[in-house]
Amino acid sequence: MAEQSFDLIVLGGGPGGYVAAIRAAQLGMRTALVEREHLGGICLNWGCIPTKALLRAAEISHLLHTLDTYGFAADNPRFDFAKVIARSRAVARQLSDGVRFLMRKNKVAVFEGHGRLAGKGRVAVTRDGKPVADLAAPHVILATGARARVLPGVEPDGKLIWTYKEAMVPPALPRRLIVIGSGAIGAEFASFYLDMGSEVTLIEVLDRILPVEDAEISAFVRKAFEKRGMRVLTGARVQGVRKGADEVTAIVEADGRVQEIAADRVISAVGIVGNVEDLGLEGTGVKVERTHVVTDAWCRTGEPGVYAIGDLCGPPWLAHKASHEGVLCVEKIAGVEGVHPLDVRNIPGCTYCRPQVASVGLTEAAAREAGHEVRVGRFPFIGNGKAIALGEPEGLVKTVFDARTGELLGAHMAGPEVTEMIQGYAIARTLESTEAELIATVFPHPTISETMHEAVLDAFGRAIHI
Repeated sequence: MAEQSFDLIVLGGGPGGYVAAIRAAQLGMRTALVEREHLGGICLNWGCIPTKALLRAAEISHLLHTLDTYGFAADNPRFDFAKVIARSRAVARQLSDGVRFLMRKNKVAVFEGHGRLAGKGRVAVTRDGKPVADLAAPHVILATGARARVLPGVEPDGKLIWTYKEAMVPPALPRRLIVIGSGAIGAEFASFYLDMGSEVTLIEVLDRILPVEDAEISAFVRKAFEKRGMRVLTGARVQGVRKGADEVTAIVEADGRVQEIAADRVISAVGIVGNVEDLGLEGTGVKVERTHVVTDAWCRTGEPGVYAIGDLCGPPWLAHKASHEGVLCVEKIAGVEGVHPLDVRNIPGCTYCRPQVASVGLTEAAAREAGHEVRVGRFPFIGNGKAIALGEPEGLVKTVFDARTGELLGAHMAGPEVTEMIQGYAIARTLESTEAELIATVFPHPTISETMHEAVLDAFGRAIHI
C-alpha cells in the first residue's frame, strides 16, 4: 500500500493524544491520529467521565436517603441499577462521538488500528493482524496510555475479581465488596458502591488512605468513610484470595495478624503500568523505566523525532496533565514562542469520592522536607454559611505558605465541590501569588469558596469566622 505522509503522527486517541492532534491541526500541521479501540481513550470511555456519571447517581442516592433533613419525605426510595450503569455508558458514548466530530472538524486523519514504529519517521498501522496503513512523518507522539497493574495472587478474572472496567459495568450490585488500593480509583469506587448500598471494605498497604494527599486530608476522609459505615484497613497486605462459586475470600495481613474477609466481589485498584508493548521501541533511543517512557521537559524521548505524553510517561497520571503535555509538546515542535515546560507541582489533583478531595502543590510534610519554614492555615466547613445551608457542613480547607516569602506552597481540600474550587488555588500557583494577593481578593458571599479565603487568613492569624 502507498505510504501516506504527514507532519505529525499521534499514537493514541485519549485526552493527551486527541488534544495534541487538534492543537497540531490548529497550527497548520498535517496530522494523523491512530487509535486501536475508542476515541477518547480510557479516560473518556472507562475512566474519568463514566465514573463521574456513576458517582452522580451515588450522590442522588445519598440525597434521597436524607430527604427528611430538608423537610421532604419519599416512601421507599429505590433505583434500577441496570439503568444507572446504562446511563454511565451512554454518557461515555456521547463524548466519544464528540471526539470523532472534533477530528473531522479539525481535518485530522483518523486511522483505526494499532500503530507501531516501523523505522525512522514511519508508523505501520494494523487491525486484527492485517495492515491498514503505512504512515510517515518527521514527528511521532506516543500517547498510548496505561492499564491496571495486576497484584500477584489477585489476578482479575472478570467475574469475582474486577479491574476498573468490570467495576463500571457490573451485572448486579454486590452485597459485599472489597476494594484493594485507596488511591483515587479505589476511593471513588469504594464511595460509589457504599452509597449504592454495598458493604465495603477498603484495603490499603500503606499507613493511610489517599497516600499522595496531605496527611490531615487523608485522616479527614478516612473518618468520613468510617462514619458512613465503610471498613478501612491500612498497613494491610493482601496475601492472596480463595475463590468460591460466587464469592471470594481475601487473606489479609494487618496489625501483625492474618484475617480472612469474605465478599461477593473484589476490585483491584493498585496502580497502573504503561502500554509500552509492541510499539516498535526496540532498537530506538526510547528509554523505558518501570513500564513508563522517560522524557525531558519538552516530552522528547531519547529517539529524535519521537515524543511521549500522558500516562505512558511519569506521574502524576491525570487526564489534564496529558492534555497539557500534548499542547506544549506540539507547540514546541511547531516553534511557537513563549512555550513553558510543565511544572507538575501546579497540576491539581481531584478525587470524586464523598467527601470530594482536591489538592495542588506541596503537602505540609513535603514543604517541610524541602526546607521551607511554613505557615499553615485551616478552615472547617462548619464555619461557612453556604455549606451549612446546603446541609454539607463536613469539610476542610488547608493552606501551606512559605513563612518568609508568603508563597502559596500548597492547598488541600476535602468536602462538597472542592474539585471545582481547587482551580482557584491552581491559578494562584501559576501566577506565583503570595498571601497578599489572596488576602486582598474578594470572595463572593455566600459561597463555599469563602472557606478558601478563610484558610489563607488563618495561616496569618487573621481568620474571621473561627
